[in-house]
Amino acid sequence: MIGLFLTILGTMVEASVANPFASWGDRASSTISLGVTYQVGAVLLVGCLGGKNAGALSQIAYLSLGLSPWFPVFTQGGGLSYLAHPSFGYLLGFIPGAWLCGWLAFQRRRRLELLALSCLLGLVAVHTVGLLYLLLSQWTSGELGQLALQYSWHPLPGQLAIACAAAVLAYVLRLLLFY
Repeated sequence: MIGLFLTILGTMVEASVANPFASWGDRASSTISLGVTYQVGAVLLVGCLGGKNAGALSQIAYLSLGLSPWFPVFTQGGGLSYLAHPSFGYLLGFIPGAWLCGWLAFQRRRRLELLALSCLLGLVAVHTVGLLYLLLSQWTSGELGQLALQYSWHPLPGQLAIACAAAVLAYVLRLLLFY
């Protein structure tokens, strides 16, 4: 349930970082947007903290909730019509991404490098499934290239930063919780 709620909340919150060059009095430019939300970070964090089963089950619950007509929790709504949306493949990728991240995070004792690698490979799984979904859908080659740029290439730098933050947060939390 916590993983489900983290993913829903991460969908609604835009990721940003502090701007070290902003003056203290200028509040308008004190943060820089990463151009993504914390959604992928929540998926990876749940995998790193809860393991493969908790990560995958929370994302199955997220997809089930979003595809229902009553809870439009996806970025641009929800319901069964979202199956035709180009970003749905990336949402499907949350399941293997969270599972892989959770599986790798618990292969050896807690180390920051292992958690970072598990988050990175989880992110690769999300994008692989998303790109396969785009490839298998009925879009033309021109649309396919544009959609791949829009949903994979452009958000990737922000998502890499979020994946690093998720690894560090998971490391600290697991250190504090003694596991």
